Amino acid sequence: MKFIVNSSELLKELQKLSGVLSTNNTLPILDNFLFELSSGTINIIASDLETTMSTSISADTTTEGKIAIPAKLLLETLKTFSSQPLTFLINEETFGIEINSENGVYKLSGQNASEFPKTPSLSSSSSTKINALAFVNAINKTLFACGNDELRPVMSGMFCELSAEKITFVATDAHKLVKHIRNDFSAESTASFILPKKPLTLLKNTLTNDIDLTIEYNDTNSLFTFDNTTIICRLIDGKYPNYEAVIPKENPNKLTISKSDLLNSIKRISIYANKTTHQIRLAVAGSELQISSEDLDFANQAEERLSCDYVGEDMEIGFNSKFMIEMLNNIGADQICLEMSASNRAGILLPLDGQDEGEDTLMLVMPVMLNS
Repeated sequence: MKFIVNSSELLKELQKLSGVLSTNNTLPILDNFLFELSSGTINIIASDLETTMSTSISADTTTEGKIAIPAKLLLETLKTFSSQPLTFLINEETFGIEINSENGVYKLSGQNASEFPKTPSLSSSSSTKINALAFVNAINKTLFACGNDELRPVMSGMFCELSAEKITFVATDAHKLVKHIRNDFSAESTASFILPKKPLTLLKNTLTNDIDLTIEYNDTNSLFTFDNTTIICRLIDGKYPNYEAVIPKENPNKLTISKSDLLNSIKRISIYANKTTHQIRLAVAGSELQISSEDLDFANQAEERLSCDYVGEDMEIGFNSKFMIEMLNNIGADQICLEMSASNRAGILLPLDGQDEGEDTLMLVMPVMLNS
């Protein structure tokens, strides 16, 4: 078996797939890339059993066949080459691989491709299309809010809710929540599923062009197709919490402020906050916002005053500064509105600009009890 391929083109495709590789695979075969040769093309697959990603590349192939090639060794070798044709010679009996470059020969051992797990196929699936950049935007605005608690796996992914009117993306870890809606995309039928973090991270890193992304889904798997690439992943099993129930509907106290002013102030004040609770205090009266923190163990404290537009009663509320910084970093707006109802109820962050048409984002952060 033999094929000739450009080194830099091959490296580019393999680097896309390398995000799937896991450091602690249960099956040694998963430390390999699967190469499937057909006329004029090579289909390359990487998998960790939960997520499988494949991409195709044009190559000069003489025969059809399959071989599993060690991923780490191949990637490290390709990174050292300048752009040049490489000839791969494969012994189909011993699975020995010989790579010939312009100035060298490299020999390595492959593995029997039949040991590589079969790529799952989707039966009785539904599908919808969404703009790739709109989907990446949804990932960027929600992924940080996913939980890491192994006891609550449903919260460790992004919840997607599809309907004839819109697509809703939700992420929460019970302390913070993001709801991101696209009214300019829809699905033929109502459906919902929970996507794990790993395929979402892969999509975020791979989708860079303004193209259509096709999403297929059934009860167990979801398949993403774009350009010459597919990603198929197992969905997180379970019922997502009723996120609408935790979003307070009546928030009479509304604070409008520059995102960068608030973010920079919180970053400075948080340095002086307790390192366990990360608690900061927001006190708003009239058109002045006072942000303060203290760490009694070390006698550290800090306070800043910012001018803002405020409608509502004077109030004080405590937040975890880490959560506030994460949200402000990902909200994608220059002006934001913080809506509050009481010091023991969740605060709502809304972007006032910087949104695409048909895009609607809401971020919620739970308060922390203030020390009196």
